[in-house]
Amino acid sequence: MGYAQLVIGPAGSGKSTYCSSLYQHCETVGRSIHIVNLDPAAENFDYPVAMDIRELISLEDVMEELGLGPNGGLMYCMEHLEENLDDWLTEELDNYLDDDYLVFDCPGQIELFSHVPVLKNFVEHLRRKNFNVCAVYLLDSQFITDVTKFISGCMASLSAMVQLELPHVNILSKMDLVTNKRDIENYLDPEPRTLLAELNQRMAPQFEKLNKSLIELVDQYSMVSFLPLDLRKESSIQYILSQIDNSIQYGEDADVKVKDFDPEDD
Repeated sequence: MGYAQLVIGPAGSGKSTYCSSLYQHCETVGRSIHIVNLDPAAENFDYPVAMDIRELISLEDVMEELGLGPNGGLMYCMEHLEENLDDWLTEELDNYLDDDYLVFDCPGQIELFSHVPVLKNFVEHLRRKNFNVCAVYLLDSQFITDVTKFISGCMASLSAMVQLELPHVNILSKMDLVTNKRDIENYLDPEPRTLLAELNQRMAPQFEKLNKSLIELVDQYSMVSFLPLDLRKESSIQYILSQIDNSIQYGEDADVKVKDFDPEDD
């Protein structure tokens, strides 16, 4: 059985930086992982690329040959990937052992993990190849400055959760850049009633029923929970990794090593 992280989130949320830091951390502790680039527009990497979608299709070539813009071209590339799951992806996955750990660095277009079925079909293909997969959703902590933006981030993450139907770990990235951490701590594990009160204060009275429905939805799906990630601290990276490993049962099927003892003399 293989293991995989699907690293998703809005553009600029720190997905590639997370993948790079995760690789460096695992290299330090002597653990093997493989980073896969699924962004056809990516150019520079701070980690060794084990698999690269640009070997299949390039955004630059698509834009030039088909006259598409950046967003339309990227969607074309991802749909082309979807059409080649049984060919290119299967051939690439055959290079890895049953217990290998892959981390897929995905593009930041929100439609890919909200309503377009490309990543959903990609995940189903990984499952057919006997991979346990976890969605790792990154949200920029500097974006969470008030309750309205927090709810917006939750809704985007919830959309990905419903679409992909995977174990889901939410991460507040770039915590090392936050100057006033008290503003963020209030949203790591907030009380729904407190959120509703703050939301009603910020919105007009006619939105109170909508606000109540949004908060109830977030609370029912247990979405009001984010893990802070500070890349300056190895302990923070290790904690995030342990939560993800637990969600995909990494290491649970390892053989138990029993020490042999000589039988005692009668």
